[in-house]
Amino acid sequence: MDIPNATSLKVTVERWPIAGAFTISRGAKTEAVVVVVELGEGKARGRGECVPYARYGESTDNVTAQIEAMRPRLAAGLSRAALQEAMPPGAARNALDCAFWDLEAKRAGRAVHELAGLPAPRPLTTAFTISLGTPETMAQAAAKAAQRALLKIKLGGDGDAARISAVRTAAPNAMLIVDANEGWTEDNLAANLEACANAGVVLVEQPLPDGRDAALGRITRPIPVCADESAHDRSSLAALIGKYDAVNIKLDKTGGLTEALAMASEASRLGLTIMAGCMVATSLAMAPAVLLAQSARFVDLDGPLLLARDRPDRLIYRDSLVCPSTPALWG
Repeated sequence: MDIPNATSLKVTVERWPIAGAFTISRGAKTEAVVVVVELGEGKARGRGECVPYARYGESTDNVTAQIEAMRPRLAAGLSRAALQEAMPPGAARNALDCAFWDLEAKRAGRAVHELAGLPAPRPLTTAFTISLGTPETMAQAAAKAAQRALLKIKLGGDGDAARISAVRTAAPNAMLIVDANEGWTEDNLAANLEACANAGVVLVEQPLPDGRDAALGRITRPIPVCADESAHDRSSLAALIGKYDAVNIKLDKTGGLTEALAMASEASRLGLTIMAGCMVATSLAMAPAVLLAQSARFVDLDGPLLLARDRPDRLIYRDSLVCPSTPALWG
């Protein structure tokens, strides 16, 4: 006998080559490995994509296993609301949560933003990432992207002052944000923040390692500092107050759009500036994040631009603008 509202599950691991290499303080990679979930009810299908991230103890195998473990509960009619308690925040829940939103939209014949009670999404200015390298190679990359409105500069090693100075010279008119990926120390924190301030940087992400960032609360921050690795879901927000001015909300950390929207609301209530970020992934992962980003001060959804190729129904990027998805992709 068929179970009412039973949901079928398909899980696929995909590999997407990166154009060149993507380098941060923790290392470099040449491909994006993503896990794609497809949920089905009758003829309706919904998709979601996540990126297992080793920094948070995730791998393709354990994320896939977490998703597969939900198969019996999905077959028994698990809802998106119940999913929030059934799984912890992280990449696995993100793929399922976003697939649920897409499935609900397909069943209802309505857009996700309508189901969520949000205004219709508009195109947004997104950052474009310059990978960590020598001052010379980073200046060359910045010069090629100098016409973009917003550049995100990966730092996190000795000589960061020279790197950010070289980038500013190469891209004199672009707004700059910096991401140190936990690569600075208490000893070089003040000098690196000063170098960034001198270069006109408007935001610095996660300069110190999570759990070793108390110094941020003891110094006068010359520019706003944004939490990334120190922030995951709503429960992590209270610990940011006094050390951080902003928070980078990523669906792979929050465990999906459902928690990300709630986290953005709570962050705003606490006086934190919102940044909407991403992992390196395809347009399928970016599409729900575009809805989150509608309320963000800073948007960093350039993941597909770093790939050698993207999905056929990909998001449209026009110079520095990222446009909302079509229903063929998601939502």
